[in-house]
Amino acid sequence: MDQIDQQIVVELQKDARRPVRDIARTVGVAASTCFERIRRLHETGTVLGYHAEVDLAAVGRRVQALVSTQVRPLSGEVIDRFERETSAMPEVMAVFVVAGGDDFLLHVGVGTMEDLHSFLVDTLSRRKEVVGFRTSMIFRHRRDPAVAPLP
Repeated sequence: MDQIDQQIVVELQKDARRPVRDIARTVGVAASTCFERIRRLHETGTVLGYHAEVDLAAVGRRVQALVSTQVRPLSGEVIDRFERETSAMPEVMAVFVVAGGDDFLLHVGVGTMEDLHSFLVDTLSRRKEVVGFRTSMIFRHRRDPAVAPLP
């Protein structure tokens, strides 16, 4: 990826619905060149897809938390299964496999505190491989929608 590809990636992350000619003008190349570079970024797997950013409260997820989770026995099979199964849970928005004192970090989004309590007590704590978890409430969440490649 050269500097033009990096700029195109940043512009696509900001607004992937912009016309190619607008992106081309912003990065200083011809529209045909920009189109070809975007096609190549898809083919090489640099650009994996496009997603709509939504207001979490508007879709019923007013309460968010990060749940640090420990599982045992710590094996590849247990890790893979837990990651796969928690990813499929409707309350779980993201799953991170981590190192350190915890094995997983779950980003959970639900409607109410009662829903969070129910998820923790009725769903997570009943899993036989879960030996412990800690919950950190999220008051604000900010994410830069455009992540530029590092120099």
